[in-house]
Amino acid sequence: MFTTGDFFQYTQWSGIATLVLAAIAILGFILKWGIRFRLVGATGFMLVMTAGLFTLSLGPLSRTVIPGALKYSLVYDNGSTQAVIAIPPSITPTELEATLRQAASNLYSYGRLGSQGNNQLTIRSRTIIHPEAGVSVPLYLGEVKRSLTSREDSEMTLEIYPEKFAQLPKPTA
Repeated sequence: MFTTGDFFQYTQWSGIATLVLAAIAILGFILKWGIRFRLVGATGFMLVMTAGLFTLSLGPLSRTVIPGALKYSLVYDNGSTQAVIAIPPSITPTELEATLRQAASNLYSYGRLGSQGNNQLTIRSRTIIHPEAGVSVPLYLGEVKRSLTSREDSEMTLEIYPEKFAQLPKPTA
């Protein structure tokens, strides 16, 4: 995965290429080359690419890694106050807690909007169980609620449903 330092290095090289291309475009206008307007377009494109790389070098792109957390898939996100993640049915309560904390950190964004006075992001975790052939049932195992306004939320509430873990299929030996 690229880091902000990598993007800053790419920005420098892209900036140099943009300046060289701009110099060639100016030379094309002075010498009245037939491709001078294409060179202006290429220079403009490189300018946009350089600006994009520069903005990527400013923001953090890394994800939080919490020991013991399992991989999850984001299956629903309304972009505001609710999200649902999918987890494997073999998860343990300890792994679920770590996974919910990691999801709460990774899904935090300044761009989320609170609706109707609700300033909390609720992330629910679910898995799919198959009680009989041809039947799939979603089973919610826990949820975490965190603040939408503060990245470091000291009042984050985590709730795990132990009665739901009893419904999970037992691993076969």
